[in-house]
Amino acid sequence: MTASLPAFILEPQYRDYVWGGKRLRPGQTTAEVWAVHEDNRISSGPLAGKTLAQASEELGAQLLGSLPVERTGTRFPLLIKLLDCAQWLSLQVHPNDQQAVELEGPGHFGKTEAWHFIEAEPGAEILCGFRPGVPPEAIRKSVRDGSILDYAQRTPVHAGDTFFIKPGTLHALGPGLLVYEVQQTSNITYRVYDWGRPASAGRQLHIEQSLAVLDPEASGQPVPPPAFQDGAGRMLVKCEYFSLELLTTEQKPISLSPSGLSFHTLTVIEGSVRLSGEDWEVDLDRFAAALVPACITNYEIRPRSSSRLLKSSVE
Repeated sequence: MTASLPAFILEPQYRDYVWGGKRLRPGQTTAEVWAVHEDNRISSGPLAGKTLAQASEELGAQLLGSLPVERTGTRFPLLIKLLDCAQWLSLQVHPNDQQAVELEGPGHFGKTEAWHFIEAEPGAEILCGFRPGVPPEAIRKSVRDGSILDYAQRTPVHAGDTFFIKPGTLHALGPGLLVYEVQQTSNITYRVYDWGRPASAGRQLHIEQSLAVLDPEASGQPVPPPAFQDGAGRMLVKCEYFSLELLTTEQKPISLSPSGLSFHTLTVIEGSVRLSGEDWEVDLDRFAAALVPACITNYEIRPRSSSRLLKSSVE
């Protein structure tokens, strides 16, 4: 494969759970779109038909970039989802890297994540962390007896808000939210409370695991909205595992450059765009996701309508 490897579109994976809505696929209940994941198949370009995992293993730093390969080898390091929350999701917690290996075995990663709220109905809220002053012994007791809602912190959220969620943070997304979620390549979820839903539906609680990883002091951090740089984009989150940037384009194209450091993933959350580089073009509509290989020196995002995109990479 040459250095002129083009950007490509990923085939989404649709998943339905009891809390899903109908905004991601009108007329069909869909809880989650796994937009970028190692098991997604590539649907355009010379790599079409391969999974992202296969392409990452085959191409290494050419596809992923030098920074991801330093940290996680040739395994694709991120999982990006879109979530349509018509009901409360389970109240849950995720492990860090060390806890994931201890509890799940070698080869597992923790789950540091960030949320960006694409849409939020009036009154929408999340649960995130514990109310101030709750003693640890009360938290442990409430996890076991199901009274944890008495101590969880409720936080109103609005479209355009972003939250950074560290491992160990108790959290749940509420009804009326359409969410972009970027996280480590991990889907380890320990349910603490599930609103009385039957465990027989494959939604068992994970009491002991939850107690092992819950951090009573952890709470989700709302990200202050920084000013736009030249009307084009703003960095929302930057941590050791990923960065998340919001790009807005109306008339002028945006020029970007992976320059060998990290792939870029681009997910359209409003409008439509055309990506273009040397000898290639890719059109993206709302909720579609593309991956720009790290070996690409420069490319442009050209608006086909007033558009907003979320860009994730490793920095």
